[in-house]
Amino acid sequence: MSRFFDLPPLPEVPVAGSDNTYPVRRIFCVGRNYAAHAAEMGVEVDREAPFYFTKTPWAICHTGATIPYPLETENYHYEMEFVVAIGKPAFRVSEADALDHVFGYACGLDMTRRDLQLAAREKQRPWDLGKDVEHSAIIAPICQAGEFEIGEQRIALEVNGAVKQDSKLSDLIWSVPEIIAHLSRFYHLEPGDLIYTGTPAGVGAVVAGDEIVGTIDGLAPVTLKLGPAE
Repeated sequence: MSRFFDLPPLPEVPVAGSDNTYPVRRIFCVGRNYAAHAAEMGVEVDREAPFYFTKTPWAICHTGATIPYPLETENYHYEMEFVVAIGKPAFRVSEADALDHVFGYACGLDMTRRDLQLAAREKQRPWDLGKDVEHSAIIAPICQAGEFEIGEQRIALEVNGAVKQDSKLSDLIWSVPEIIAHLSRFYHLEPGDLIYTGTPAGVGAVVAGDEIVGTIDGLAPVTLKLGPAE
């Protein structure tokens, strides 16, 4: 039997210092993983366990892109994130062993149709329309794990040159080992799985013409420009 049509290949992310790329299989995102961000969203942190939402691989967008202002929103928000790329199968791994399964790290943006997310939250519905948006998982080249050690690195974001988010990776409520260990209880994590680990306080709206620059000390920055709506 033959197909009626072919799907495009999976998105791929450049890897710093390599001619090889990292194909993206799945995207997991951690919600409310900085206390100050949870507070600005008017919610309390759930300290019993992390929680997640997902994006399709087709949400991947490379740094440096110009994307159209997205459909059906009037409140499109930036969220700067530390991204973890899984490099080895991880199933029910311990926190002590979790980092052994990491391929590398990157700067990322979790762009969000905030008005649609909040409307869904108010009705206790899933966040898909607010979060799983075309071109909404922006990512910079991945730095391989052996070249980066998680610590007190600054994570920050600017819009048109003005600082909007400014925090440290050490402010994460759930650390990367804790996230990987917890998530691997519910999924067989595999190479190609990305984890966006949450955003600091200072999220806000952008409009057509705005330019975003997100940075984490030691990693390639992520940049994005908003074009006119389609």
